[in-house]
Amino acid sequence: MPTTATYPRSMPVLHQTYADAVGDLSVPWQADGAPRAELTWLNEDLALELGYDPEWLRTPAGLALLTGQLDAEGRPLAADDPAPATPFTTAQVYAGHQFGQPNPQLGDGRAVLLGDLIDTRGHRRDLHLKGAGRTPFARAGDGKAPLGPMLREAVIGESLHALGIPTTRGLAVVSTGELVRPRRGVTPEPGAMLTRVAASHLRVGTFEYAAWHLGPEVLRALADHAVDRHHPGARDAESPYLELLRRASQAQAQLVAQWMLVGFVHGVMNTDNMTISGQGIDYGPCAFLDDHRSRAVFSSIDHQGRYAYGNQPGIALWNLSRFAETLLPLISPEHPEAGIEAATEVLQGYEPAYLEAWTRGMAAKLGIPLEPDADAARLTAVRTLGEDLLVLLEAQRIDHTRFFRALTGGTAGALFTDPAAYESWHRRREELRGSGPAADEAADAMARTNPVHIPRNIHLENALRSAHLGDLSEVETILEAVTHPYEARPELEHLEGPGEGGDSFLTYCGT
Repeated sequence: MPTTATYPRSMPVLHQTYADAVGDLSVPWQADGAPRAELTWLNEDLALELGYDPEWLRTPAGLALLTGQLDAEGRPLAADDPAPATPFTTAQVYAGHQFGQPNPQLGDGRAVLLGDLIDTRGHRRDLHLKGAGRTPFARAGDGKAPLGPMLREAVIGESLHALGIPTTRGLAVVSTGELVRPRRGVTPEPGAMLTRVAASHLRVGTFEYAAWHLGPEVLRALADHAVDRHHPGARDAESPYLELLRRASQAQAQLVAQWMLVGFVHGVMNTDNMTISGQGIDYGPCAFLDDHRSRAVFSSIDHQGRYAYGNQPGIALWNLSRFAETLLPLISPEHPEAGIEAATEVLQGYEPAYLEAWTRGMAAKLGIPLEPDADAARLTAVRTLGEDLLVLLEAQRIDHTRFFRALTGGTAGALFTDPAAYESWHRRREELRGSGPAADEAADAMARTNPVHIPRNIHLENALRSAHLGDLSEVETILEAVTHPYEARPELEHLEGPGEGGDSFLTYCGT
């Protein structure tokens, strides 16, 4: 059967825009495929948003797409078609600072970029396949991925998306029918592939690789591509590359503020895990807070607590500083000192942008009306109230998510073993809230701001263990809860709390 017959004309057309623009930063590479591919989970809403018919994705041609079996034009291969001599799909190279130390070459060690497409809303988006087999950047890995981490990334992405936080998302998880090397222990795990959707996969580490290895011409092409794809308004600025830095910094300030407000801990904020678009990416050893703890670390490899919950805003600025260093040859090539001064000024804008985003988000969580033109004194009062609250939550070991939802319902005081400190804080909140229509509207909005459901760590871990054994029902139940995060439903009440064992919960690299 000819390949074209398996790909309806109505389906999106895949391109390799990134490879066409900056050919030095990726190589053509064919995914290994899956011996016994079986669709484990499909994000039907996202499929429709991209322009794919969910039922078509369940066909052999759809599975060929979701396992990276594409011809030279980016269309699914039929079962008896040979792989193209020059693959359509690509593996990307990048570098990065990992736990603060530079690594000159990283990259898609077990992933390929299927391509990019224009979705039904007119946005260009990447389709990226993880667990696709070894690539030239695989180092010592086997290129395979276990089922559990692929489902974890899908659940975390859908939760963050439902909370309104910019994020990559999973389109599908396909079981490969293989047993792969375990992340820990000796028992092999079922293999899987995750098809991930992103605005792009341009990272700070991508710019580091170009700056460290390829010189100003490639660096300029990369920066131009990033401007055109993510921050086109920067093109009209007096210094487009300085404006690229400014806009990327503002996007990261907004992103990390939202992480902090919902109690999300990324876990490994290396520069190769920070996008230029402002989306969260690479959800490996990540978790949500149960008890509020500024020093909370859930990654088994973060022994020093570099990426602890409370460190995330500062780490984002550190990463952005590395990004700025790569752009200096473009910002002011003939006057390096002037470039450093200009970039430093831009980076100094990160903290105010973060604090304003966090303060406005905290006001919404507390039900305090805050006008767009609120003066500095009111912003400072709200920020101080929020910061004092977090100290109080930590001192009395109060669950982060449960507190804000209880505050929404007027029952937060019952959570405190020593209510006097809370009552004093609450009086200050009431003074700032005031009364009248604006206060009433802000109070009503709390129910659409403070979630009932997040992916609770122990519940998700137990669900992934069941999925390992072939039972996906618990994962599906958690997905139902976290994709409707503000709805309290009796049948999902067991997922509202942290469960047993959260104090010692750890996650392991594997995505």
